[in-house]
Amino acid sequence: MKIGLRLPQTDKQRATKENIIHFAKGAENAGFDSLWVLERLIWPMKPLNPYPGTEDGKFPDDWQYIFEPLETLTYVAANTENIALGTSVIDMLFQNPLILARRFVTLDVLSKGRAIAGLGIGWSKDEYQASNILFKDRGKRADEYIQILKKIWTDDIVEFKGMFYNIPSSKIGPKPIQKPHPPIYLGGYSQGTFARIANYANGWICVIRNSLDEVKSYIDRIRNECYRAKREDKDIQIAAILYPNVIDSSYTDNKERDEKEPKHRQLLSGSIDQISNDLQDIKKIGIDHAILNFNRSSISSNIDNIIDVSKQLSDFVR
Repeated sequence: MKIGLRLPQTDKQRATKENIIHFAKGAENAGFDSLWVLERLIWPMKPLNPYPGTEDGKFPDDWQYIFEPLETLTYVAANTENIALGTSVIDMLFQNPLILARRFVTLDVLSKGRAIAGLGIGWSKDEYQASNILFKDRGKRADEYIQILKKIWTDDIVEFKGMFYNIPSSKIGPKPIQKPHPPIYLGGYSQGTFARIANYANGWICVIRNSLDEVKSYIDRIRNECYRAKREDKDIQIAAILYPNVIDSSYTDNKERDEKEPKHRQLLSGSIDQISNDLQDIKKIGIDHAILNFNRSSISSNIDNIIDVSKQLSDFVR
């Protein structure tokens, strides 16, 4: 299983150019496979629909201050040599497909073939409203969008006529270093997303918080869609965003550890050994690429500790 890390791209105290480069170089020197960023457009004061990752439905506080994803990765590309650079995820419908295709190509060329295009269609009605994009028909729009990306990245002469997008017969360059194109990973949990993955993409990005059984059932649904699309399911890579919560005397003091240690251990929470065992279970259900995110853990502000803990965890599963 490959191991990637989420860059310190959010929060005013953590998201600095010095921290980003220190983190990126440390991760590459330690032998990690990839670095990842996310995208958020706004932090709504009263969200029209709740964020599924918090109990109160509010967006995480660190999202009030966030660097743009592809600009951040391009900056990292100039300061690293080999580590892959991915988005998890960019909500594609908020941007024109031609512009986003060119931005990913620029990253791929300047990084010498290290870009991973992690894409979603978004769930925040506030961000749709701010982008002046209709929430309706977003799945159909996404189907066209991905087809356009692949045409721009592979066809010498690009032409597309669809319900939502049109490109006149044109030359569009440069083309990406990776052939036929940078890998496309899609986020989401609907049957439409799983069909889209089977028909157009190279992988799925999910979030694992509490239930492995649920994620395993989603993987099975993707495999079923691959069968319908007459595609080998082994062609689809599965990436998972994980939130380890290390409760260990080496990284937290006794008082902090006692306050944070739950009576009933949650998945990915506990000692290094406990979380490592969780990672082995995660690998067994079919996860090919784990993306570790410590942005909301007790060690979120200590880059060297994040690298050290991640290295210890990765040694159990690689």
